Amino acid sequence: MTKAIIETGWNFDNSYARLPESLFSKLNPTPVRAPRLIMLNEPLAAALGLNAEALQDDDGVAVLAGNRIPEGALPLAQAYAGHQFGYFTMLGDGRALLLGEQITPKGERFDIQLKGAGRTPYSRRGDGRAALGPMLREYIISEAMHALGIPTTRSLAVVATGESIIRETHLPGAILTRVAASHLRVGTFQFVAKWGSRQDLRTLADYTLQRHFPEADGEENRYLTLLREVIKRQAALIAQWQLVGFIHGVMNTDNMALSGETIDYGPCAFMDAYNPDTVFSSIDSQGRYAYGNQPPIAAWNLARLAEAMLPLLHDDEEQAVQLAQDAISEFAELFRRHWLAGMRAKLGLLNEEPQDESLIDDLLAMMHKYRADYTNTFRALTFDKPGETVLTGTPEFESWHALWQKRRTDQTEPMTSSHQLMRNSNPAIIPRNHRVEEALEAAVNDGDFSVMKRLLEALASPYAHTLEQEEFAAPPESCATPYRTYCGT
Repeated sequence: MTKAIIETGWNFDNSYARLPESLFSKLNPTPVRAPRLIMLNEPLAAALGLNAEALQDDDGVAVLAGNRIPEGALPLAQAYAGHQFGYFTMLGDGRALLLGEQITPKGERFDIQLKGAGRTPYSRRGDGRAALGPMLREYIISEAMHALGIPTTRSLAVVATGESIIRETHLPGAILTRVAASHLRVGTFQFVAKWGSRQDLRTLADYTLQRHFPEADGEENRYLTLLREVIKRQAALIAQWQLVGFIHGVMNTDNMALSGETIDYGPCAFMDAYNPDTVFSSIDSQGRYAYGNQPPIAAWNLARLAEAMLPLLHDDEEQAVQLAQDAISEFAELFRRHWLAGMRAKLGLLNEEPQDESLIDDLLAMMHKYRADYTNTFRALTFDKPGETVLTGTPEFESWHALWQKRRTDQTEPMTSSHQLMRNSNPAIIPRNHRVEEALEAAVNDGDFSVMKRLLEALASPYAHTLEQEEFAAPPESCATPYRTYCGT
């Protein structure tokens, strides 16, 4: 063990490794040929209690590449199952390894995971590796989501491996260091419910409660509380996705984190022109995970969690099913409440009135009809510049705008408060798909990371509304071919 690694600040615990052994496989990452640090998230490193300078030296990069195991780490691949596009299957970390849980100076606990670290027992026919482009993409989108105030896993670093991987062609390999509150998923419970014992299921539930919901300790039915708390967090999270036009792209049950964080940035993207049917994923041919379907799909996924937890909810199966159904039925109203509150904020409405829902629905219907840009329409309204939207001049919009202005002026609070609320609720900038692709192309094809760094700087303060953000706010030029994203596996 070198001095440099000790000084890096790794402070690992391995509570997940103390769960039943069927839940994971212990193994080390597969070393790579020539690791080179591409991106390092220095503010995140500091928050984790890590020395950014030490992470950049040879020993630090060796850890981020999986070539060296830091003191206290206990690498493992997690087992889980999941419904992928509605079909249940056995899964697991096929190309990721959990190094351990970093305990921060504040006493917080975060998973440190290497994504693209080599084959595992769950790789099936995969090579366990990852390409540079998708890892940089996850870095950009996850950090943009964090800046938007949306719960998310985060990216600590991207390391080029010096090796090629084969997809449709040869691509440069890379490893992403992902930071998460945990990697517990709906699919983790599904795995134990299918292949574990009832005691294993109870142990997993107790662990989840201890890690994410310790306040439930005194509840009469702790496991029902766990289910309801997960439902609450997911209702809030999906509402936040909808409010910024984020489309996850692959909402399988193994991609729903019990912590309430957004996880697994594969074929995700942000919507430009408003359309509830928007799909970006190349493999979602039926639109299962379209923008407008995300709330009901979240409820469907949570129902699968409830099914897995039935033995814990009540000894009587019929009563357990009833408790589960009652809990799941709460999702729609919880989501609606969060979404309505967020939409009111986007329109500068500081109180609640019965007509608000129709005001919101009418605006969205117009945006859909005229293919108005989602982010920039709200941005134009924020700064009283409706002329910057394609809606201006249409009879529907003129009538709607008059009603909206009256609704705002009828509030008891000053108009300045309404303006400030809108500024804080409507981002000036999102990671526009064409800008992300521009950054990835420069990085992967030309070795130029300056484009990505400029984009990240602009995305770091999405509610700043600065002149410097203007160039990143423009939507793409019209194109006959719809934008498509890929899993990158």
